[in-house]
Amino acid sequence: MDIRLKWYYRFGFLLLVFIVIYVFLKLKPIWLPLLQTILIVLSPFIISGFITYLLHPIVEKLHENFLPRWAAILIIYLLFFGGVGFALYKGIPAFIMQLRDLVENAPHFTSQYRVWVTTIQEHTSAWPEGFQEKIDEGIDAAEEALNQFLTKVVDFLLGILNSILIIALIPFITFYMLKDIDSIKRAIWYLTPRKWRSGGIQFLRDVDKSLGGYIRGQLLVGAALGSIAALLFWLFDMKYPLLLGFIVGATNIIPYFGPIIALFPTVIIAITISIKMVITSIVIILVLQFAEGNILSPLIVGKSLHMHPLMIMLALLAGGEMGGVFGLIVAVPILAIVKVSILHARNHLIRSRQMKDGVSEH
Repeated sequence: MDIRLKWYYRFGFLLLVFIVIYVFLKLKPIWLPLLQTILIVLSPFIISGFITYLLHPIVEKLHENFLPRWAAILIIYLLFFGGVGFALYKGIPAFIMQLRDLVENAPHFTSQYRVWVTTIQEHTSAWPEGFQEKIDEGIDAAEEALNQFLTKVVDFLLGILNSILIIALIPFITFYMLKDIDSIKRAIWYLTPRKWRSGGIQFLRDVDKSLGGYIRGQLLVGAALGSIAALLFWLFDMKYPLLLGFIVGATNIIPYFGPIIALFPTVIIAITISIKMVITSIVIILVLQFAEGNILSPLIVGKSLHMHPLMIMLALLAGGEMGGVFGLIVAVPILAIVKVSILHARNHLIRSRQMKDGVSEH
């Protein structure tokens, strides 16, 4: 009877949870604008916190090597924001110019692209009807994906320009976070309930151990690959080298699927130039991915995640289905946090059972 009541209780609790979620989603028009406002206000603090998380270990290493903390912060701060500022100062005008040129020449590219499409359709006209339909669907999907990508890039750049004040606050917030990180840790410590303190610290340490090196390494590898790709595209006279290099570097954050995503817009642009440029572009990306998989990632990233590739692929498929490209980017970090959470929950349950068994024996 007790077991049956326990299952009734669990079923009622799950039903209540689903009802709360349903009501919460129905009230979306009320809380979504408020949430968006809060996120806009907190966005510079979130970005600054992420940058602080990336730079803090380097500051600590310099400080441990007998360098005053203020000097270590100043050196890393100037190197990071100076380098980023210089890259943006030199890169953004060229990036916007290449993007504007791509948009302006879109009709010309479309006409050239249509010639290639007609040629493909002529050569495949004798194929079975099902194959021809699949090819036509693939071509239409490629055109739609390119249009969506260009629209998203333009919207993203416009969003950056509209948020210039918020972006300008990030270096100042980051400096104070790096300088006062010990005070921030103490404040979080006192705000956390006493019974969660030790477990929370261990949880954060395990998350950082599993995820911190991976994120820093992936960002470094992505920046290196994007720079090398832009240089190679420029050397081989590929159009829009900076734009394509940015795509290669950004998509490299996505394991396994990143090269495919980067190859897609590169081939679409290269096919409007010549077959030789298509082959050259494919070879460049394949060589870069070979270097990333066999040299850069093992050297810089290592195997910090300690997760099976099948689990990573499953997380990527789920992330892509739920959140598109953004879902693909955050899928692996979320998987790492979920893994650590499950391990901590299991250890907590084991300790609780051991304590209960100890009490019952006495």
